[in-house]
Amino acid sequence: MNFKATLLGAAAAFAMAPAAMAERGADGHVNIIYWQAPSGMNPYLSGGTKELEAASLVIEPLARYNEEGTMVPWLAESVPTVENGGVSEDLTSITWTLKEGLLWSDGTPVTSEDVRFSWQYCTAEGGGCAQGEKYNDVTDVEIIDDRTVTVHFGVSKPFPYGPFVGAQAPIIQAAQFADCLGAKAPECTDANFQPIGTGPFTVTEFRSNDVVSLAANENYRDASKPAFATVTLKGGGSATDAGRAVLATGEFDYAWNLQLAPDVLAEMASAGKGTVVSSFGTLVERIMVNMTDVSADLGERRGTADNAHPFLSDINVRQALSMAIDRDLLVEIGYGTAGRPTCNVLPAPAIYKSTANDACLVQDIAAANALLDEAGWEMGSDGVRAKDGVRLSMLYQTSTNAVRQDFQALIKQWWAEIGVETELRNIDASVFFGGDPASNDTFQKFFADVEMYANNFDGTDPESYMANWECSQAPRPETQWQGNNMPRFCSEEYDALVAEMATTGDLNERARLAKAMNDMLMQEYVIIPLVDRGRVSAHANTLGGVILNTWDSELWNAADWHRVDG
Repeated sequence: MNFKATLLGAAAAFAMAPAAMAERGADGHVNIIYWQAPSGMNPYLSGGTKELEAASLVIEPLARYNEEGTMVPWLAESVPTVENGGVSEDLTSITWTLKEGLLWSDGTPVTSEDVRFSWQYCTAEGGGCAQGEKYNDVTDVEIIDDRTVTVHFGVSKPFPYGPFVGAQAPIIQAAQFADCLGAKAPECTDANFQPIGTGPFTVTEFRSNDVVSLAANENYRDASKPAFATVTLKGGGSATDAGRAVLATGEFDYAWNLQLAPDVLAEMASAGKGTVVSSFGTLVERIMVNMTDVSADLGERRGTADNAHPFLSDINVRQALSMAIDRDLLVEIGYGTAGRPTCNVLPAPAIYKSTANDACLVQDIAAANALLDEAGWEMGSDGVRAKDGVRLSMLYQTSTNAVRQDFQALIKQWWAEIGVETELRNIDASVFFGGDPASNDTFQKFFADVEMYANNFDGTDPESYMANWECSQAPRPETQWQGNNMPRFCSEEYDALVAEMATTGDLNERARLAKAMNDMLMQEYVIIPLVDRGRVSAHANTLGGVILNTWDSELWNAADWHRVDG
């Protein structure tokens, strides 16, 4: 199957069905609760889902993905393809045309300069853009006219839809962010908290790690939308609080990421005030294994590739940690039918799903102990293994959440059975997933031995996602601690696979390469996947227009939300 003729030719224009609304703001107020509170509204400065999704109410990409994973035009008139002339025959460029008459929320025109600037902003030296992989191989964004740009690549790109597509790569206003390039990016508080956007809402007040107040964008391109005049996006608390606020008390209209035990969720839903919605995509709960030494006495170079981890650099230890885990039990207690045990960090779409790592589906404590014995890690009288004076004692961190703390407790017990001592730490999710380079508690900085969280990617093509684990993507002081390669894994062979996929057009070959990258990460045990998680959220029975989307922001169609009779 030829990728150019199939995938590029398949992208087509998509029109959203009009919501039942009379005029902008007619339905009053809507309350949204994200128990992981956003720490900013600039997705280029945080890889956290909460920031990406909150920002998607305000700033938008040229194209995004609908609930079926199909690419649809958003700020662009159409999705460029080879067939419609938007993608060059040699696949080295893609030309986008903005919709006519687009305005920023401040009333100024959206132009090609804003598109070009968004690329410049993310790729500015010293800026530490969290979404840098979206712009891999881009050599220039050429302005053709006020509404048209051509993205040029240094190689043939069979999938040229990384830049400016999806919630992770939106267009920001050049005028607002002009003085925020490079190392100055985190300092632009006003722009990062209250970006001028093209989306259905604008920020009226932002309180970091707490609440975002928004109002309908008076310059939104559809005069009848959004239906809601104002929005409160409340952050903090717990998944339990969020679920109860929608399903049991009706205080809120939408609750995101209800990471709750199945019986707890069912009991809440029995109140009849709301509806639980769920769908599988590419969200994987995983343990990231730190390949670097995070000892505080290393100063500013702690947690960088300059210093190897004292015992996790031994693949036998990493493998034993994975072998000791009972993934079926984790699914049972944590997710029920909304989870599936997995041995891959890339679980979907089906063509990309590897079967080479399925041995992890069976817990094997005895084999894990034998592996450590053979590797020379001797069991001490205190039940902790050691070798050459180095004890297998580590810090295991994650965000504060009942399911994650249950997972930590079980995994600590299993690891104790193989002679690994584990200290557990949980951090408020608003801080853990925040992008503050000054904080030592973020998942990017990763000042622990292992950490657990879930992650996924926009759309259905994994090219940019698998590029997360290139050497260059490792967070470090030089990148303002941004980047998505949390384990600090670095392999020339892996980087070569990333480069090869970037220029490979045949869909089956792309699948082979994606599986090879997944398998390398799994068989190096730098990522220990646990659960293929379905997204689970809830909305009030009086909130219409909600379409759960596992391929983009959950708030992707908030412009179409409206009030209905419950």
